[in-house]
Amino acid sequence: MKIAVIGAAGKAGTHILREAIMRNHDATAIIKNSATLQVEDVAIIESDLFHLTKEQLAPFNIIVNAFAPLPGEAHLHVTAGKHLISLLEGTDKTLFVVGSSGCLFVDKAHTKRLMDTEDYPEQLVANAKAQLQNLQDLENSSIHWTFVIPSAMFDSDGPRTGHYITGNEKLLVNSQFNSYISYADYAVALLDEIENNEHKNSSFTVASENVTTAS
Repeated sequence: MKIAVIGAAGKAGTHILREAIMRNHDATAIIKNSATLQVEDVAIIESDLFHLTKEQLAPFNIIVNAFAPLPGEAHLHVTAGKHLISLLEGTDKTLFVVGSSGCLFVDKAHTKRLMDTEDYPEQLVANAKAQLQNLQDLENSSIHWTFVIPSAMFDSDGPRTGHYITGNEKLLVNSQFNSYISYADYAVALLDEIENNEHKNSSFTVASENVTTAS
C-alpha cells in the first residue's frame, strides 16, 4: 500500500512513518524541511502542506495528516484540513487525520467534550476547537476519511506494547482506569485501521491497554 505521511518529522508523524515502514508499506514522508526527518532511507516529498497539489498526492492510496501547527496557529488545522479535502475530492484515496482528545465526549448524553472540562489544559483548547472544526468539515465532505483520536494522555515516550482498545466518540479508559495512549501504540492502531478499514468515514479513539510490557 502506498502511504504518504504529512508532518512526518513530528512526534506522531515519526511514529506513524516508522510503523508503516516496519510493516513493509511503500511509505513516503511529506515534510517542509527534509533535514528535520528522523527516519532514514525513506522517500521524501519536500513541500509545504499548503502548497501540495493533486499531482503530488496522485501516487498514494492513503494520506495521513499528522500536521502539528506551532503554538498560536491552531487555526491552521482547519486551513490544512480544507486544503486536503479539496485535493482528494473525486478520488478514491482515504485521508487519515491525527485528531485531538479534546474532541471526545465525557458524558453519556454526548453534550460535553473533554475540552470543556476545567482540567483540560488551557493551552490546548484552541487546538481542540480547530480539530473539532476539521472533523466537522470531514463529515460534510465527499471524500473517504478516518479521524483517529488519542486518549487524554498522549505519551511520546511510552512503549510500543501493541495492545490497545478502541472506542467511538467518548473518552476511553483502559482496565487500569487511565485514559492513556503512547504515540507508538497510537501508530499501531492507525496502521491497523489503514489495513482493516473498520471505521470508514467516522472517528474513533484508542487507549493503550498494557503500558508496562513492550512487544
